Amino acid sequence: MTRKLTITLATIVSVLTAACTGETAPTTTSSTVDATTSSVAETTTTSPAATTTIVEEAMEHDEDADGADPEVTPGIAADLAMIRSGSARYVNDLDAAVEDGFFIITQMIPDMGYHFLNPNVEGFDIGQPPILVYGRDGDGWELGAVEWVFPEEPAESPMEGATYGAFPAACHYDDGLFVATASEDECAATHTETGSGFTFWHPDLVTFHVWAWMHNPDGLYHGTNPLMTARNDG
Repeated sequence: MTRKLTITLATIVSVLTAACTGETAPTTTSSTVDATTSSVAETTTTSPAATTTIVEEAMEHDEDADGADPEVTPGIAADLAMIRSGSARYVNDLDAAVEDGFFIITQMIPDMGYHFLNPNVEGFDIGQPPILVYGRDGDGWELGAVEWVFPEEPAESPMEGATYGAFPAACHYDDGLFVATASEDECAATHTETGSGFTFWHPDLVTFHVWAWMHNPDGLYHGTNPLMTARNDG
């Protein structure tokens, strides 16, 4: 059963993919899978200031949580089952995710992962996460978490005991690099270090991670995961 929140993801998907310019998001097809994964493998730099800000803000927003998983109530168990059912085919198969419309929006964020967005997902459907968060180990990919983003903290909790993180306003580029900026006017047409093309800008976002596929000692909803640390250089 699909549950809808008062604040839906459609607004943010529109922002992320149209970049406030009216342009459509880049479409990734099966013919570009190799190029996408190669770009991730070859590009290892992300703006240090931006990634530090994200990790710090994620931890700051999560610090009110006690670090332990919430009691696994029947409601949480049902939600996790739906999340896993909707993302099982992507667990060790990034190519399948790309073929279904996901494209890279961040390189490896320390202790968190590489983020891939599917702009075709509309509304809030617990069984259809719009963002997949992967760890990389050599040539292999492992799905650890799924994610939703909102313009502000939802009035209605997406899952029991949900806690939130934050992602600052940023310019994103087609190889997954991003630069934190307050305004789209500050976004360069190409990334200054790699020359990758600008794809979209978004304002400050509230993030909601669920570590549905990897245990997180810091909590089911915590933004970062110490078990991802070993994959920071993957």
